[in-house]
Amino acid sequence: MQALPALIAALRHRGYELTTVSELAGIPRAQANPPVSAGQRWLARLLGANFTALGWLGRLLDGLFKVGVTLSVLRLLVVLALALREVATRRAAPAPSPDAALPDMTVIVPAYNEARVIGATIASLLASDLPDLRVYVVDDGSTDGTAEVARAAYGTHPRVTIERIPNGGKAHALNHALAQVDSEVALFLDADTQVNPEAARLLRRHFADPRVVAVAGNAKVGNRVNLLTRWQALEYITAQNVERRALAQFNAISVVPGAIGAWRRAPLLRLGGFHHDTLAEDADLTMRALRAGYRVTYESGAVARTEAPETLRAFVKQRDRWMFGTLQATWKQRGALRSRARGLGLFTLPNVVLFQVLFPLVGALLDLSFVVSLAWALLQWPSHPDGGFSPTGPVLLFTGLFLLIDLCAAALAFVLEPGEDWRLLPLLLPQRIVYRQLLSYVAVRATLAALKGKPRGWNKLERSGRVAGAKA
Repeated sequence: MQALPALIAALRHRGYELTTVSELAGIPRAQANPPVSAGQRWLARLLGANFTALGWLGRLLDGLFKVGVTLSVLRLLVVLALALREVATRRAAPAPSPDAALPDMTVIVPAYNEARVIGATIASLLASDLPDLRVYVVDDGSTDGTAEVARAAYGTHPRVTIERIPNGGKAHALNHALAQVDSEVALFLDADTQVNPEAARLLRRHFADPRVVAVAGNAKVGNRVNLLTRWQALEYITAQNVERRALAQFNAISVVPGAIGAWRRAPLLRLGGFHHDTLAEDADLTMRALRAGYRVTYESGAVARTEAPETLRAFVKQRDRWMFGTLQATWKQRGALRSRARGLGLFTLPNVVLFQVLFPLVGALLDLSFVVSLAWALLQWPSHPDGGFSPTGPVLLFTGLFLLIDLCAAALAFVLEPGEDWRLLPLLLPQRIVYRQLLSYVAVRATLAALKGKPRGWNKLERSGRVAGAKA
């Protein structure tokens, strides 16, 4: 407005004659510029506020997208660097002495309605290269004849014990078995899981170090029969197992999985065994062990092939239980920042809260921000071809950078898993697009249930019995 008088003067000096629209049209000024009614003024203000809000929303979503992608990329790089460091450290470490005193081990297999799979699980354990490995199967009140199937096949085997107890839940079954066995180390294995022959031996060797209380094994999807199970197999390889390698550097592994995990029995009993107050008893126990100052590590060579959900409904049920149980276990440890368990407070809990809870919660919003930002760039580009608007600008640049690093990280994860099926790798992009929406849905659903205090059941999955046999 301050420049207008100078501009008018300059134009008149050049010979331009200025006039008004009403004078050109030959109509009264009031007719050319009719007064604005009160209603029209309010409508104009409302439209202005709407456009301002949309502008701020666009900037917010754009900023959220960039921050989310940046944090994801940084986390990927840090996790990969730590995973590689773990591999290098382990290779440089001296091999355990063959004369080192190693503890005896019993495998505890809790089972509830696992008649289809229990035989193959026991067979894989008896094929272990540990000749003295004992197996204790505890049937938690199954209604499908699980105990009968196990006894018919292995009831007379000298290293197999099969017991049926009244149904009391998985934690109850595990604690009951712990009280019955007398070995120094207990290896816990889900009843739908098959292990490689060397798995128990590789887990046991870590207990030569008296500081080690628990060792997580390397769980893999064994029934890669459709797209959903292959996506889960890819997730296990590129996310869960790489993350455990990284967190092992700081004694910060968040969960020794129930699928395959070994525990020194005496410290486990001192911790009170498995608790009944969460749906993720394995994560809860691991976090309690970290908070007590115990050391937890990881063994990539202890491979177990477990059965993943084969239908979308079963997948949502399983992940809902995992998410709800993780929220419960994390909430129980909310005071860990003030404890002496630095790994739990500085790494485990922040990683769980930020990347396992919050990021899935806002995953759909991040994708929405990408779509909105890209659509806005495409709309503005034709009108402002030289104004910095480009459909190949920061939005696609950030997305492309993330996908490239994600792909490289996934490829490196496959390198760290010898013998894996590289044909899974091309499924990475569709997995990231579709899978994140599923995980976001599960995260929202579980979080709302937790906020409402709504109880959750175990949601037992129906077994298909299609886990591929363990490699000899």
